Amino acid sequence: MPRTGDQAAKQQFNVYLPQPLIRRAKHASVDSGKSLSLLVEEALSAYLDRLERDEDR
Repeated sequence: MPRTGDQAAKQQFNVYLPQPLIRRAKHASVDSGKSLSLLVEEALSAYLDRLERDEDR
């Protein structure tokens, strides 16, 4: 699996999300000083890592 932030391995991935969630994500990216892509990548990675840990129990 590519490391977070590995530019060479990135591809575009389109999803449909509710507008309020998109707005929250955009505000969070500005507040954190991260790009929206990086914010979503980190959030999704953290969620999937947590799911995998829970499955291993």
